[in-house]
Formats: sequence, C-alpha cells, structure tokens
Amino acid sequence: MSISYEWRGPVASKELNELHAEAFGHRVFADSEWDWSGQIERHSLGWVTARDGDRLVGFVNVISDGLVHAWIQDVIVAKSVRRQGVGRALIESATSAVASTNHEWLHVDFDDDLRGFYIGACGFKPSNAGLIDLTQLRGAGS
Repeated sequence: MSISYEWRGPVASKELNELHAEAFGHRVFADSEWDWSGQIERHSLGWVTARDGDRLVGFVNVISDGLVHAWIQDVIVAKSVRRQGVGRALIESATSAVASTNHEWLHVDFDDDLRGFYIGACGFKPSNAGLIDLTQLRGAGS
C-alpha cells in the first residue's frame, strides 16, 4: 500500500460522500444533498486527501476564521486502512500546510475515545472547550 497525501487535492463529492457515510455510519448522500466539492472550495482554508492509487482512503478538512485560528474538521479514514498511520499523516499534512500560512493556532474538537490519537499521536495540547447542542434548543422550543 502506497498512500499519497495532497493539500487541496482534487476530490469528487460522490467519493467523499461515500467515505463520510462509511466513517460516520449514515446513508450516502446524493451530490445534490451534500455538495462536498462546492462546500470545501467556498468555505475551507484547505483540506488533505489521502489516496491509495485512485481510491480516496482519507480526508481532513481545515476551516478558518480568516485571521489566526484554523480548525481541523471531518477527519475521515476508510475502514480498510485504519490503524496504519493514515489519520496521523492527514493531520501532519494539514498542520504543515496551515503552519505555512499566517494562522497562529490550529484547533481540534474530539470525543473522549479519540484523546490518545489527537493528544498522544498528533501532538495537540489539551484545552478547555465548550459545546452547545443546537438540536436540543430547537427541540425545547417546540
């Protein structure tokens, strides 16, 4: 297996929708429902693709406030290549690309079960963060 990583690498909505569905356990959205290509082109600082030949096996999105803060979002690795360093290489590629910009901070939020990956393997430092579940607010108002 020889995986290549590319900052702002070309990616089709269909292949990213399929990879996202596999990683997060939901149905595959049609391009008309979730246009990944359009979304990342319009709203992302950048992204990293991981490919085994022509096959998309990993992806990470990086969003920005346009000034000094950037965030890791949607770290996705195909089940067939998990636990082989693909996620870590995606983060390293994204970190390197963001470090070459004027951004000063790279943030990531994660569930507790991923703490060892982000804090241990990828070098993020622990920090406090907050989260509001907006779906709960909408439910409360009904």
